[in-house]
Amino acid sequence: MVATRMPLASYKFSISCALLLALCMPGMVHAEVIARKSISYFDIMGSTADELDAALNQRGPLAMGSSSHHPGATRIRFGGSATYSEADGRCYISGVKVTVDTEIILPRWRDRRHANKQLSVIWDTLAADIRRHENRHVEIARQHAREMERQILSLPSAKDCDALQEKANEVTARETERHDADQARFDRIEAINFQNRLQRLLYYRSRQNSRQ
Repeated sequence: MVATRMPLASYKFSISCALLLALCMPGMVHAEVIARKSISYFDIMGSTADELDAALNQRGPLAMGSSSHHPGATRIRFGGSATYSEADGRCYISGVKVTVDTEIILPRWRDRRHANKQLSVIWDTLAADIRRHENRHVEIARQHAREMERQILSLPSAKDCDALQEKANEVTARETERHDADQARFDRIEAINFQNRLQRLLYYRSRQNSRQ
């Protein structure tokens, strides 16, 4: 039903990274990555394949910069802070905190009781694949948050804290661009393999159900 027309899940991305100056003696560097995830749902109705397909296209979340609706999405927001210390005429990184907040948006089918078993199997297969896809977006974001932390921590000292803050900003901007590219690459690969993947999953799930 939806295999040839279902748009792949997408993501939204924005960044707000505040770099704060703290004047203190250099010592132990403190670093952490805080990752938070939430899940929300949008309801769809329908008792046929065409009705479900139409409902997803009408009620699914909008991708950033697009008017098309998607069956699922992940909103991603990076944030954080860096602290600096001065000693002997040099400025050092004394702490880094990177946060990544993700919200997965998934469909919830409200008319399941009116549908036949075959449609239920198709829906369960599709819903599981959407969830897997969006969870992978979350993991990609967390990987880049950890990499952002690592790169800022490894920055060498600078002649003043303004210069070091500029270097940290450059790391943040560069890593966000890499994150964006990795997310887009993942979506392209998933889109190419979508139909074959869904057919394979449907076959596997059908065999499992037949053994029960």
